[in-house]
Amino acid sequence: MYEKLTPPTTGEKVTFKNGEPVVPDNPIIPFIRGDGTGVDIWPATQKVLDAAVETAYKGKRQISWFKVYAGDEACDLYGTYQYLPQDTLTAIKEYGLAIKGPLTTPVGGGIRSLNVALRQIFDLYACVRPCRYYAGTPSPHKNPEKLDVIVYRENTEDIYLGIEWKQGDEIGTRLIKLLNEELIPATPEHGKKQIPLDSGIGIKPISKTGSQRLVRRAIKHALTLPKQKQMVTLVHKGNIMKYTEGAFRDWGYELATSEFRNECVTERESWILENKEKNPNITLEENAHMIDPGYDALTPDKKAQIVKEVETVLNQIWNTHGAGKWKDKIMVNDRIADSIFQQIQTRPDEYSILATMNLNGDYLSDAAAAIVGGLGMGPGANIGDACAVFEATHGTAPKHAGLDRINPGSVILSGVMMLEYMGWQEAADLIKKGLGDAIASGQVTYDLARLMEPAVEPLKCSEFADAIIKRFN
Repeated sequence: MYEKLTPPTTGEKVTFKNGEPVVPDNPIIPFIRGDGTGVDIWPATQKVLDAAVETAYKGKRQISWFKVYAGDEACDLYGTYQYLPQDTLTAIKEYGLAIKGPLTTPVGGGIRSLNVALRQIFDLYACVRPCRYYAGTPSPHKNPEKLDVIVYRENTEDIYLGIEWKQGDEIGTRLIKLLNEELIPATPEHGKKQIPLDSGIGIKPISKTGSQRLVRRAIKHALTLPKQKQMVTLVHKGNIMKYTEGAFRDWGYELATSEFRNECVTERESWILENKEKNPNITLEENAHMIDPGYDALTPDKKAQIVKEVETVLNQIWNTHGAGKWKDKIMVNDRIADSIFQQIQTRPDEYSILATMNLNGDYLSDAAAAIVGGLGMGPGANIGDACAVFEATHGTAPKHAGLDRINPGSVILSGVMMLEYMGWQEAADLIKKGLGDAIASGQVTYDLARLMEPAVEPLKCSEFADAIIKRFN
């Protein structure tokens, strides 16, 4: 089965049922050390994970680690440009879960990004990035503790699918000509628009299937959160890109109000229901006027549509969601992408799960991580229905490699996400407690130490792992 790998002789495979993992007490989990500082942060991470599992379960549960290769380390073993060998792909598919350190983006090979390749190969459609604050972490914001969000980023579509042609490419030029001469003129709403002939061009596919499976997973996650955090916000730029990002929003609402009808209420539905609760005698027209500030300026046809919307909501869900019952449902709303970038800074405590497309999610998850301490404290997971890969969210920082000084927090917290995904919450909680207590007492690596006031003496990467473990109890 493998060319150069030997799996552990003890342990069992993680399997999947209905998109969820079935985890034995002794799972075999492949790990990719990572390039650059991976040489430092993976040993620290493994030490913390193993100590937490041992402390929590006293030998009743144990991870059997399976070393596999990707990035520069894979090229050293498998040969030039073998950044993602078949052995590694076979192991991840066979054992279901994996965790990895940072990987180099190849130069000169056939893969644009190893991270993107893994997501597409295993259909890991949900990139999950929690952003929460640990007390004592330096932050440029006055109240970073107010931000506690989880970004659900669609991982396989959007412009990240990578279907594009550079300027001057023969096929790209033919496509531009086809669009300019046939397809755009045949679409009246595009008017006389034309694509400049010296353009590079890319395709932005957003599918109903891809959108709804992401939102489905986000809503299921929301169901597990405390009541005050049961909210899913659909983030989009649908006011401009109506048939891609606008469709994502519409498909998200469609899923929430069909598949999760008993569990969800949309923000607009909540306005209609609350208006009726406050004034039982309110007319449909009065209710419509209250939920749409521009109602008076609308055409008669548009006014009639909103009145019909109010009537439909009251007829369909008043018995199940009215009289305040909607307050116990998952709130599903939407926000324009540029607006949410402001609101996670100015009104961060109003949000919980942010579900969005690939490009928006890339920007948004990094921006949220900056508020709570940066990418060094940002975990990440890529989850599909038959596989999940947990990963560092930062780069390889090769100039720091082998110096035992880099912050291992991102991979450690990604390991926490993995433990939670496995259902090993007790071990995950130990690490969160240990890490939080270490930071609060000033026991941190140089990246955080240099920003603390008053200044503290930095720990080595390996020492930070020890400081976390010491605070388990």
